[in-house]
Amino acid sequence: MSSVNLSDRIPNNVNLSNDRTLQRALEHWQPRFLNWWDEMGPKEFAQNDVYLRTAVGVDAEGWASYGYVKMPDYRWGIFLADADPERKIGFGDFMGQPVWQQVPGEFRSQFRRLIVTQGDTEPASVEQQHLLGRVCPSLYDLRNLFQVNVEEGRHLWAMVYLLHAYFGRDGREEAEELLARHSGDVDKPRILGTFNEPIDDWLSFFCFTYFTDRDGKYQLKSLAESAFDPLARTCRFMLTEEAHHMFVGETGLGRVIRRTLEVMKETGSDDPAVIRQAGAMDLPLIQRYINFWFTSSLDLFGSEVSSNAASSFANGIKGRPDESLYSDHLALNDMFELAVPVGDDGQGTESIPMRNAMNEVARVAYVKDCGMGLKRWNMMIQRAGHEIELTLPSTRFNRGIGAWANVPTDPTGRRISAEAYAQSLSTWLPTEADRAHVRSLMQRVVEPGKIAGWLAPPDRGINNQPSAYEYVKL
Repeated sequence: MSSVNLSDRIPNNVNLSNDRTLQRALEHWQPRFLNWWDEMGPKEFAQNDVYLRTAVGVDAEGWASYGYVKMPDYRWGIFLADADPERKIGFGDFMGQPVWQQVPGEFRSQFRRLIVTQGDTEPASVEQQHLLGRVCPSLYDLRNLFQVNVEEGRHLWAMVYLLHAYFGRDGREEAEELLARHSGDVDKPRILGTFNEPIDDWLSFFCFTYFTDRDGKYQLKSLAESAFDPLARTCRFMLTEEAHHMFVGETGLGRVIRRTLEVMKETGSDDPAVIRQAGAMDLPLIQRYINFWFTSSLDLFGSEVSSNAASSFANGIKGRPDESLYSDHLALNDMFELAVPVGDDGQGTESIPMRNAMNEVARVAYVKDCGMGLKRWNMMIQRAGHEIELTLPSTRFNRGIGAWANVPTDPTGRRISAEAYAQSLSTWLPTEADRAHVRSLMQRVVEPGKIAGWLAPPDRGINNQPSAYEYVKL
């Protein structure tokens, strides 16, 4: 079991003090990170004590401590899951060989690109959410927002460590660029489109943490299979922290829906206008937000057919999520049946080599995972006596990348004309009226135990504390 040095300027379990050159380089980067946090992190809360968990180890149990901390003083650090000295490469052309402790030269650029892309998403989400504290619905939710933010900051540290430790000058320059790009910036936006979308309301935040952070889960699971062992170990520990982010999304959306159902009962109506007048979010509006964030997150997996994905799998760079569940780890002979558009208005199937379909394999697993939350929410709706059902749209709907990019379909995936698509889009994706209504509900509530009227209270608090606990001292 690796020991964790919590007294260092940069907490770590990688024996950073034994590599003075690397330690100095990271300590040189640290104040730049703190300047970025001060400028782009949670606005106006730097001096407030927040009840946060902080990683103190990598054990399965007791890996984090809870307590009040000011966010600029948060102990961001470098934590890798414990090494397995017997671990072998589990897939691709090098299967069965010992895992790598250094990056093979011929795969250097591929590894660097993947690490930079993953690293770029971490500060991006903090930037997207940096004004949400101004309109928090409760102290409980404010604390959860800040917990997500500081852990995304730690995930940035995880990727920056890999860049500094294993990629020399190129890695150091890439680490600087991770702080130079900004979400939504006209000149230097973040690499992936979803991370340039504005998040100025809490319904978007809950959708982001449910759908987009779930994409992050599957990207990390794929990288956790990597033949490059430091990357795999880094991502395994990141998954431990990522689970809370998806919990925030699932329970947040569930609480929005529960409050909507309460208002429907109180008013005796399911009319969206009546629900909005009563200060809640109607179910059709919630469905449109689901449609937007789900389809935007689908694009993060990349194209359905990808030679880069095939190369990454063959070279041991990136596996399938939960690779151990598959029987064939070479994927040389299997084919994948893919739905593709045909002609002006049809669709068919195309058989492609499994290695070229690795993006789609991960996307299929992601879609199934996303559906679990909807099943729970729909059970809640059914128990309340309503026949309305929330659904995930087809993976062919509203796509910007891949075979179905810019192909007009309805949410069921049926191809339609461009004119019909344009005319119906306002019934499928959030309208400006939807967004204006949601923004109108974003009134700040910070009294302990109180909560905004559009959201139900949580079932339980954090770390056995009551939900009315003073999670943020204002």
